[in-house]
Amino acid sequence: MAPYFLRNIIPKKEQRKQARPLLEVLAGLTWIQWAHFFCGWLAWTCDAIDFFSVSLSVNRLTVQFGRDVHDITTAITLTLLLRSVGALIFGMLSDRFGRKWPLVANLVLVAVLELGAGFVQTFQQFLVLRSLFGIGMGGIWGLAASTSLENLPVEARGLASGVLQQGYAVGYLLAAVINLRLVPATATTWRTLFWTASGISLFAAGIRALLPESEVFIRAKAAEKARGVNTGKKTKIFLRELKEMMKAHWLLCIYAVLLMTGFNFLSHGSQDLYPTYVETTKGLSSSDATIATIIGNCGAVAGGLVAGMISQYIGRRLTIVLFVLLIAVFIPLWILPSTFGALAAGAFCIQFGVQGAWGVIPIQLSEMSPPAFRATFPGVAYQIGNMVSSASAQIEATAGEHLRTTVISNGQPKDVPDYATVQGILIGVVCAFVIVVTVLGPENHGSHFEKAKTAFEEGGGRGEFVDDGPEGRQRDEDSSRPGSINEKEIQGTDMKA
Repeated sequence: MAPYFLRNIIPKKEQRKQARPLLEVLAGLTWIQWAHFFCGWLAWTCDAIDFFSVSLSVNRLTVQFGRDVHDITTAITLTLLLRSVGALIFGMLSDRFGRKWPLVANLVLVAVLELGAGFVQTFQQFLVLRSLFGIGMGGIWGLAASTSLENLPVEARGLASGVLQQGYAVGYLLAAVINLRLVPATATTWRTLFWTASGISLFAAGIRALLPESEVFIRAKAAEKARGVNTGKKTKIFLRELKEMMKAHWLLCIYAVLLMTGFNFLSHGSQDLYPTYVETTKGLSSSDATIATIIGNCGAVAGGLVAGMISQYIGRRLTIVLFVLLIAVFIPLWILPSTFGALAAGAFCIQFGVQGAWGVIPIQLSEMSPPAFRATFPGVAYQIGNMVSSASAQIEATAGEHLRTTVISNGQPKDVPDYATVQGILIGVVCAFVIVVTVLGPENHGSHFEKAKTAFEEGGGRGEFVDDGPEGRQRDEDSSRPGSINEKEIQGTDMKA
């Protein structure tokens, strides 16, 4: 008989009485649900615009500060290193006080730091701002994912996960368009990109401030108020439930960090140095490099949509494995050609696979998380993975300086870093790692995490249900029938693999 983790990679078909066709579910969403989803998506889009402002400006920044590519990528590394700090701070604030105001504060902080980065005059000032900026960026993903997904019906969450995650690709796309058209037309060049990104983040903060709190927290606060629990007691309960969660789910925490380490190496290894790679190693112009980046991100958006929808039917882990295999297949097309058309096609295919696999991650992490900590747990796991993979751009830049190749430029041979070979090897190794970790891990496909208690309620850290009356108990009974999601699965502790 095949091992458990192989037999269980395709989840059992849901048999809930309430299961409905996707189109019917989407048609039944309220404008508040749509608005919450859009707000989370926009916040994640802003995160990408802000982050890739550096990646798209590497060559301009080397001129501005008189530094080499390795030095400039230090800013990327520092940003990624400190994102886990922001994930912990803002994730805990969100799980304790709600989704609304922590996300608003997070976006305002990001906007202020991005604005400041556009005014720096020295490389040291730039590094300091980008380091602080990493703390602000770290909080966005966990808050955006919880805001977007917890208010949607179960049947819509696979597709929503794919669309949400591709906010990152859309953000990269928008940053590339700004860099292509607006930046060259202004005297301030790269600073314009940073200022524009700041304005978009501030706009997203305003949108979130206008929307109501998540329904989960409105319900929980009303229940606690009715029981006469004061703010001080809520904080004590939150800290106690956090401790209980860590004791019960420490193995799951380690697994999530390993998974997100692989995924972050996959995305940053294929994105952060890409514009520099096609300009330096392949000899494309800055304009063509930006256009290739845009085409690659179109592939990313398509991949996320397709993978998110597929995962609702064949499961989260199997979808991830299939799309990672696609990445491995397309590596030669990504690194071997020298013409713009072929390189752009390679970028499209690689990002279709990379961001397709990533499109499953928001819902996969949300479903397997301890449900009361849907902002803290996924956000911290995500950003610790970011921290571990933070040096991916520097690894590629350093290896490229030692692994050289010769290209013909203006009819003359030219010695350049061989970023193509470096990236191909790195992504190939990471693909193998991601497949192994994904197959060995848990999956709580279709879990009703929105029905669990919040982190400031007794039993929240253990994933207990909310008693919402006879109708709610009937839904719980339905969910415990064969083929459905039971309470143990909702807690996300099934580590049989």
